[in-house]
Formats: sequence, C-alpha cells, structure tokens
Amino acid sequence: MRSAKRVIILSAVLVGLLIWPNIVLANGEDVFGTISLPGIFKYPRLEYKGLTQFLTNIVRLLIVAGGLFALFNIILAGYGFMGAGDDPKKMAAASAKIWQSLIGLLLIAGSLVLAALFGWLLFRDATIFLAPKIYGP
Repeated sequence: MRSAKRVIILSAVLVGLLIWPNIVLANGEDVFGTISLPGIFKYPRLEYKGLTQFLTNIVRLLIVAGGLFALFNIILAGYGFMGAGDDPKKMAAASAKIWQSLIGLLLIAGSLVLAALFGWLLFRDATIFLAPKIYGP
C-alpha cells in the first residue's frame, strides 16, 4: 500500500513539473529577456578558405584516424580472443583491448556531440566549433 502511495505522489509531482512551465509561460512574456549578438556578428561571412579550412581538415583527419585505429584494434583483439584458447590471461588481455577501443570510440563520438551541443547552446549553430566561420568587415 505504501509503495502505491509513493508511485501516485511521484506521478503527480512529475505531471505537475511538466505542466507548470506551460501555465507560467502561458501569458506569452519572455521570462529571461533577450540578448543581442555582439558587433562581430554583423559582418558577412567570409569564404571558407585558408587557415580555417586547414584546421577543420586536421580535426576531421584526426577523428577518422582515431576511428580507424579503434576499428583495427577491435579486429586484432577479436582475433586474439578467438586464438586465446583456454589461456585466461590472453582472454583478459583481448577483452581489455576491446573495451579500451570501445571507450576510445565513445570519447571520439562524445567530443563531437559535446562540441555540437555547446555550439548550439552558445551560438545557436551546432557546427560553429566543428567548421568555424571567420567574420570580417
């Protein structure tokens, strides 16, 4: 009986939290105000050339190289795991290599996701850190 009461109370709280912002913001006012962009963004976008393109290509090259390295490690560790036979040390080493490669892939993907997320939150452009733009007069 107590757990049923807890579930009902928790459900009511969650529904209240989901409905409350809609009720508060129903009058159409902007609660947080507006922020105007700094003066640097008033200039037109320059062409995607030079140092910006070079650095973007270097970042892309490192991401692809890291992914290929992780794939190569997973394949080699899989062969090592299959060839380990009954040796627990070789099996543990191959398992550790597989996990470390998967963690490396997660770090690569996570860095891209975080860069896009921070770009979206700060500048409303998810590619601003992955493909930067230079503004000028």
